Amino acid sequence: MDTKQFLRSILDSLQQIDYVKPEDVPNIDLYMDQVTTFMDSQLAASKRHDDDKILTKTMINNYAKNNLLPPPEKKKYTKEHVLVLIFIYYLKSILSISDIQGILNPITEKYFGNDENYSLEDIYKEVFSLEHPETQNLMKDLAKKFNTSMNTFPDEADLLHTFSFICMLSYDVYIKKTLIEKMIDQMASKNPETKPSKK
Repeated sequence: MDTKQFLRSILDSLQQIDYVKPEDVPNIDLYMDQVTTFMDSQLAASKRHDDDKILTKTMINNYAKNNLLPPPEKKKYTKEHVLVLIFIYYLKSILSISDIQGILNPITEKYFGNDENYSLEDIYKEVFSLEHPETQNLMKDLAKKFNTSMNTFPDEADLLHTFSFICMLSYDVYIKKTLIEKMIDQMASKNPETKPSKK
């Protein structure tokens, strides 16, 4: 596969993983079953396998019980609850629940149900507006890594080229994950009351 074919296949994959637009989230409060149905329909493209679960009732209950998600009101979840669940869904693929607490708890404590400066919807819109330019940067970086990996082990077959590419991507993820964890620890040291538990 040449670079153009590779980038086209990656772009096709990335386009399927579209974020949930705030205007697609219902403006009415939802019961648990409605929340899980909505998340399944909106995030289906991000599943690796067809039988993967996006969010289950047990997961959502555990998030609320562990103060990761503000508790529902009369068993109903607001639009803000759904936005927090979307953040959790994306973050949990690379971070522990305690680290997600370290990131989200200060945000929900300050902005959940509060429209004074920024609402949670404002924050969600702003963060995900960065998606398109970041995707362009990502494509350039992937092309560079792909070309580098194809030039390794010149006398060997595709297996080692693929392995080199996976290792380069893994190193990139490892460095970024380490940086995120250091930032979370720094946030916790400034706000001891929101320090996540070590689990």
